Amino acid sequence: MEKDIHKSDDHKFIPMTSVASRTGQEISSDVYYYTDQIVNIIFIGNPSKDKWILVDAGLPGSTEEIKGVIADRFGEGSKPEAIMLTHGHFDHVGTIVELVKEWQIPIYAHELEFPYLTGKKRYPEPDITVEGGMLAKISAMYPNEPINVGPYVKPLPTNHQVPGLSDWKWVHTPGHTPGHVSFYRESDSLLLSGDAFITVRQDSFYKVLTQQPEVHGPPRYLTTDWKAAKKSVEVLADLNPVTVIPGHGQAMTGKALEEGLNELKQTFDQVAVPDYGRYVNKDIH
Repeated sequence: MEKDIHKSDDHKFIPMTSVASRTGQEISSDVYYYTDQIVNIIFIGNPSKDKWILVDAGLPGSTEEIKGVIADRFGEGSKPEAIMLTHGHFDHVGTIVELVKEWQIPIYAHELEFPYLTGKKRYPEPDITVEGGMLAKISAMYPNEPINVGPYVKPLPTNHQVPGLSDWKWVHTPGHTPGHVSFYRESDSLLLSGDAFITVRQDSFYKVLTQQPEVHGPPRYLTTDWKAAKKSVEVLADLNPVTVIPGHGQAMTGKALEEGLNELKQTFDQVAVPDYGRYVNKDIH
């Protein structure tokens, strides 16, 4: 099985950082997130129990770092029951090939992400022409070729339950990618938004570096369907989450999240959709 899986052809370390890099935060006794440079990895499960789930797998080059975080939280040699993917962009699957080779565990994703996870199709190229800051201009360096972890990939159940997590459900939130999903726990209104919306202004190098928390739409240079992205924000806002852990940026809670998300929902066309770019459909305005 291992011989059939491989990293992307353009797999490489991306030199990016933030003040939150290499730090973590416990949101509840069974939910913890860790910031790998500029992207969040989430661990669901109580450290006192044997079973836990990993959500997303960080940037290329951080395998040993992630394993160190796991050892600190769950014990040396611990491994998750499964990996849940919000989507398959390079900064969310950067270590997944090494990890599943070692762990031999299933990876769950939406079926529309399968071509990008099974070596069949690459993502559209990052849009360096999009309205935005320096991160958009340098996005041409970001990997967009597919990985292949096909033997391990399984579809998320059609009943929207999350395998191994009976109190969580997955929500299809396309736009950033076709098969992007978010995860939601109704009991405490905790949302894992992935990149459907984030809490840092991703087109500002300074904001990414300082991680000032504020609700924003999905990263502009990698979002290809803005109509779907808008609908996804509306769906997530209607869940009325109390706390969010985004794919990028710091966790937010309470009034700041409520007001920020509702404002994003109401003004998405004006504040999230770029004025120009390769993937911008002008009909949305």
